[in-house]
Amino acid sequence: MPLWGIGLILFSAFIIFAVIHYAGKNKRPFKRSLISLCFGALTLLAVNLTGGITGVYLPVSLLSILVSLIGGVPGVTLMLALNLYF
Repeated sequence: MPLWGIGLILFSAFIIFAVIHYAGKNKRPFKRSLISLCFGALTLLAVNLTGGITGVYLPVSLLSILVSLIGGVPGVTLMLALNLYF
């Protein structure tokens, strides 16, 4: 996938989160949507950093990064559950 396609997906996710936060009457919808994207990335990073202790790893690929950014903490949890069962 070209780099502009990845950027378009991330920008679209950011705008969709901003619209959802605006509809939820948040005071700062863009800030909240950026925080949602960052929490997903930080959760994926935390899982991989503690993998040596816990023995649980998630492969870092384009798909896993997009799922963690768009899905946030529930997206990373879903990937962990799928990794456990498959």
